[in-house]
Amino acid sequence: MSRSTSKRYPVELRERAVRMVAEVRGDHESEWAAMTRVAELLGVGTPETVRKWCRQDEVDAGSRPGITSQDSAEMKRLRRENAELKRANAILKTASGFLCGRTRPATSLIVAFIDEHVGERHEDADGQGLRWGVESICEQLTELGCKIAPATYYEHRSRGLSKQQLRDADLRPKITAVHAANYGVYGARKVWLTLNRERAADAPQIARCTVERLMSELGLAGAVRGKVKRTTISDPRTAKPHDLVARNFRPPAPDRLWVADFTYVSTWSGWCYTAFVIDAYARRILGWSVATTMTSQLVVDAVSQGIWTRQREGKDLTGLIAHHDHGSQYLSVAYAEHLDLAGIKPSTGAVGSSYDNALAESIIGLYKTELIKPRKPWKGFEDLEIATAEWVDWFNHRRPFEYCDDLTPVEAEQAHYAHHQTPATAGVSN
Repeated sequence: MSRSTSKRYPVELRERAVRMVAEVRGDHESEWAAMTRVAELLGVGTPETVRKWCRQDEVDAGSRPGITSQDSAEMKRLRRENAELKRANAILKTASGFLCGRTRPATSLIVAFIDEHVGERHEDADGQGLRWGVESICEQLTELGCKIAPATYYEHRSRGLSKQQLRDADLRPKITAVHAANYGVYGARKVWLTLNRERAADAPQIARCTVERLMSELGLAGAVRGKVKRTTISDPRTAKPHDLVARNFRPPAPDRLWVADFTYVSTWSGWCYTAFVIDAYARRILGWSVATTMTSQLVVDAVSQGIWTRQREGKDLTGLIAHHDHGSQYLSVAYAEHLDLAGIKPSTGAVGSSYDNALAESIIGLYKTELIKPRKPWKGFEDLEIATAEWVDWFNHRRPFEYCDDLTPVEAEQAHYAHHQTPATAGVSN
């Protein structure tokens, strides 16, 4: 049997218990024994409950100090009114953000708003607060000029879902899955492109505005880039190649222009450095490397992988331009020898000008925004190297680029070669 409380007993029963304790007090050796007997006779949960009733009766009669039942009831009433006012204010504040000064939303949206918030309880400093009911929310919405009766809400809920609601319910998990599968960095545009690329042939086209609306409801957004740390340390005594690019990062074919740069990553075990070699035509990452030291070997490994990748594909790199900044690693003898052996011409921009290597810095910005920052802190070299390999594969094969007509870098190159069976001669065309 569950324990009873005074709120579950009628007033008449409490009064009878108090009278009976006074009547049978003389028949028992103590007042507690009398209370125990009365509790048994009346079916009250515990003698302690009867004792509290008796003490409260003494307070009400003025023979014991304390708060009378009348004062207690008044205090409860005031606390209730205060709680209702706080609830009303909380609902008004939330509803104001929902309405944002616009005209009355469609009833379906109002019903969805009520569904989202019904049952909430905004606790105050004392941990108290009334739950939001349908009636209380409807009352506050009506005060804000968005009239809706509880009966209207329940009637609307009893109907079947509309086509749009069914469509939204189907799209929400798909949008969430696409966003999560792509490092959580896709904005509405790329999510919209991916959904339409992956939909069935007979499925209807998904509108971009629908994806934007649902992503806003789900609290999903694309990554925002930050500032990039300077890693270029130039040696003024070293001979530097001429600028063969002049900020023209739009070659007409693959293997006309590669750009290279590297960045730093903080890990628990110390600094690591990641270098990239990118084909400017479709922004495909051809080579990359991760190291714990910022030496020439870092950039040599990256360009070596790029050369190997193209040679495996049977491409001729004669006349290709490899553009980079004035970092001492890129001006090293080892790096220059690797380019020379492959027939690649080196090129550098002006000292201290980020625009002269803007494309490489842009790709590094994506690397930092899409992989490094969301997953930090990094444990160490091995952790970073594996993650970078996965990101580069995703970047080349699954990430669409607006610059590439919403194709991935690999798809853009394949499309080019499909229209040009013979690869174009290397070099930049101005």
